[in-house]
Amino acid sequence: MIGTEVQQNVHLLEAVWKSRKMNTCEGNNILDSSRQFLYHLGMKTEPKTLQEAIRYFADADNCLNYIIARRWPKGVECPTCGSKEVSFVPSRRVWQCKTRHPKCQFSVKVGSIFEDSAIPLDKWLTAMWMLANCKNGVSSYEIARDLGITQKSAWFMLQRIRLALQGNKPTVKMGGSGEIEVDETFIGGKARNMHKSRRMRRLAATGVGGKAPVLGMLQRDGKVITMVVPNIGKKAIQQEIRNHVAAGSAIYTDALLSYYGLNTDYLHRVIDHAEKYVEGRVHTNGMENFWSLLKRGLNGTYVSVEPFHLFRYLDEQTFRFKNRATKDNPMNDADRFSLAVSQIVGKRLTYTEVTGKDNQAQF
Repeated sequence: MIGTEVQQNVHLLEAVWKSRKMNTCEGNNILDSSRQFLYHLGMKTEPKTLQEAIRYFADADNCLNYIIARRWPKGVECPTCGSKEVSFVPSRRVWQCKTRHPKCQFSVKVGSIFEDSAIPLDKWLTAMWMLANCKNGVSSYEIARDLGITQKSAWFMLQRIRLALQGNKPTVKMGGSGEIEVDETFIGGKARNMHKSRRMRRLAATGVGGKAPVLGMLQRDGKVITMVVPNIGKKAIQQEIRNHVAAGSAIYTDALLSYYGLNTDYLHRVIDHAEKYVEGRVHTNGMENFWSLLKRGLNGTYVSVEPFHLFRYLDEQTFRFKNRATKDNPMNDADRFSLAVSQIVGKRLTYTEVTGKDNQAQF
């Protein structure tokens, strides 16, 4: 009985659609069929899960509208001149700027991480959803299998998405009334397990057993900043701390000698891990938690990361950590994905840059 009622409703909607087609003039749009029309009726709301996202973005119109809403919330404007006097060309899915200038036609990909990519938006957005939400990251081989593209293309896609996850550089320093944990770690494989030529190259690049030194600063309200540093010497470490943490802030570190001298500008407290790990509010366990998540992804998912690309993987984990679900910030997968899509503009990355063949690579 229920199946009969559903079938009758489908036939009724198809009849409505056919009458609508007779009274309107339509082109070869993706929605110009009764089945696509019925499918579209059931997918009005934005996706909340990966399964819903795959179904939702299978519709090219949904891809376009989703990106437009986040890239141009106040209306579409020309990326070249900034004019809002534009008209949409539906046959080619581009806009025409009414101001006469070079490149007066543009698509939603222009000026973003998608620019000059032949891969359709539905695959791009699926890859973005997975990278923004998979706790331990996602490898290029898995993306290649899931989306039906080559591993080389998947790797390039992920590097461009990581640039979007990087976000904008903070204009306000960390700290103030908050407490800051500062810690350092080393990323890389064991030198004794490397081939001789690889081991010599790594030692020449980093000088610390073939590992890359990384510095992290975490504010206890959830903000975290990480960067690759040339070494863990006092000059390099304290310069980065002063660049990112406001003077007068409370800073907690371990007993590394490079941190000594910070008490001239900060309320510096030290926890010696040779004796204990916590003394009241003085500890670096929050930053240690971040390192644990980072290394779990690097060792388990990515296996081997060149020091040249390490900062991109730091940006990826930093994005997920800053936007994790907490009591004060109850974000979900859809929220993280929406934030990632809103950060795609102005971040063009070419293959020559990402492979180090161009000295202007974005850092």
